[in-house]
Amino acid sequence: MPAIPDEAPEAAPVLAIATDKVAFIILKARAYDAKEPLTDSESGSNPTDDGDADILEDAPGDFTRQELADAIRALNEEEQINLVALAWLGRGTYDISEWDQALETARTEHNKRTAQYLIGLPLLGDYLEEGLAAFGETINDDDAIA
Repeated sequence: MPAIPDEAPEAAPVLAIATDKVAFIILKARAYDAKEPLTDSESGSNPTDDGDADILEDAPGDFTRQELADAIRALNEEEQINLVALAWLGRGTYDISEWDQALETARTEHNKRTAQYLIGLPLLGDYLEEGLAAFGETINDDDAIA
């Protein structure tokens, strides 16, 4: 007669945000993280001379940050909560076995400033990708196209 386990096996954690949405936010976060403060707006340089390096400067009128914020704000509340918990998972604050706790903390702390909070994480794209990896998910360039 087979032994009956004392406890039911723990259910696998579920990510309640589509991978393609996370991939798009990773793409935007990495573009934003690559920006540098404007150094010399009066340099007289041109793209040919400077190897197009000015594209990495966070110049007025550059919408990279706004696009990232808009992508996060476009998520529903549950997706935002999952995104925050995923960033924490990738950062190492929680591990995959603590997913429910990460979600509960993110749910408790959720407010209207989720986009600003996440944009303030300097390695947001890397954290999200690491979080996806903990779920056994990977992204490719096709996932990030929206």
